This record gives sequence, C-alpha cells and structure tokens, in this order.
Amino acid sequence: MIDTAAAPSAEPRAMVVAAALELFAERGFDQTSVEQIAQAAGVSRSTFFRQFGGKDDVVFADHELLLDRLREFLAQPHPDPWRAVCDASLLVYSHFAADPELARRRYSVVRQVPALREREIVTVFRYERLFDEYLRASLPGLDPLDAVGFSALVTAIHNHVLRQLLRGPKKVPASVLRRALDDALRRFGVLDEGDSPAPDDVVVAVFPRTMPTAEVARRVQARLDS
Repeated sequence: MIDTAAAPSAEPRAMVVAAALELFAERGFDQTSVEQIAQAAGVSRSTFFRQFGGKDDVVFADHELLLDRLREFLAQPHPDPWRAVCDASLLVYSHFAADPELARRRYSVVRQVPALREREIVTVFRYERLFDEYLRASLPGLDPLDAVGFSALVTAIHNHVLRQLLRGPKKVPASVLRRALDDALRRFGVLDEGDSPAPDDVVVAVFPRTMPTAEVARRVQARLDS
C-alpha cells in the first residue's frame, strides 16, 4: 500500500481532495468553485492554491503522489526488473483499493468531464513511460519494442482490473491483478526462476546453429499460432 503519510502535507491534502470530490459529485465539476472547496475542507483559499494549481489538480493529486512514490521504488535495487514493474503496478492498485468509494467518486467525476478524461489519458501514459524508461535503463541492450510492449501490457492490464473495481460495488482484491500480471510475465517468457510455469507454457525447439535468429523466431511463432 502506498504510504502517503510520509509527506507532511498528505493529510490536509487528502481532506481537500475528499471534500472536492464530494462537491464535484453533488454539484458538478464546472459548477463547483475553489472557494466552495476550501470552505468545505476547512482551509483558506490561499492554502488551497499552495497545495494545488487548480480544480483539476485536486482530481489527479493521488496520481502525482503515486508517480513520485514509484520513481523512488524503481530507483531501489531489484533482482528482476520485469517483476519490479509488476510490483509497481500493484502498489498503485493497492492505493486505490484501500478506499474504493473515494476512487469510484473520482472515476465518476472524470467520466463526466471531457477535459479530465483527456488529462487521465496523459496520466496513464506517464505510468507507461516510467515503466518503459526503467526497463531500458535496467536491461542494457533490451529491444525498445520489448520495453514499450511490456510496459503497455502491464498498464493495460492494471487499468482493466482497476475499472472492474471502479465500475462495480464489489471488492476486487489485488490477487486478481497479481495473477493477470503473472500471465503477462509468462507471455513475455520472463518469469522469475522461482516461478513454476505449467508444462503447456514450456516450448522446446531444435534448429540448425546456422539458421538466422529471425527465421528461428518466425518458425517458432508459426508453430505456436497453428
């Protein structure tokens, strides 16, 4: 779970965010003023602007904290960079799953405002780019297509499972996302050594040493697709 309490201003920021999202849900985003948010949160207008640049920043405040947290997490040593990206995704999911009602309220507000939906798309890409850059830095010589492909896959899986949580009243445990991410590792053939792939997930092939690598890959893919 993300520890937002590490930041001194996390608690008052959280109060402002909660108050703002409640007002947005009740009155609409465009119909809610900064003054109304500040009054509901029990802070001054100047305090609001010290913490946020504007109303849209309130909606995405958690993401800014999470992106900073993930940069710190990925900067630490990790024995398996592929797994580290999956663990980072789980950290984000655990944060929103800890308070699903607040997350659902935010989701509802974003869905109703085109400008917020556009910013959400940009925010999602920032996670994907962070994972992509981390993999390239951690695995010198990695094909950029593999880096961006895995980063996009993890981000898409995360968003799919998160939407299940946001769109319904039921809890969706992190184990659902974890299993899906394990499948992503399996698809890329980068499971940890301690993992035990099922027999059907193992492919053994024998080719002449002189055969070009591209042709080996083509033939293996053709057999897998057949």
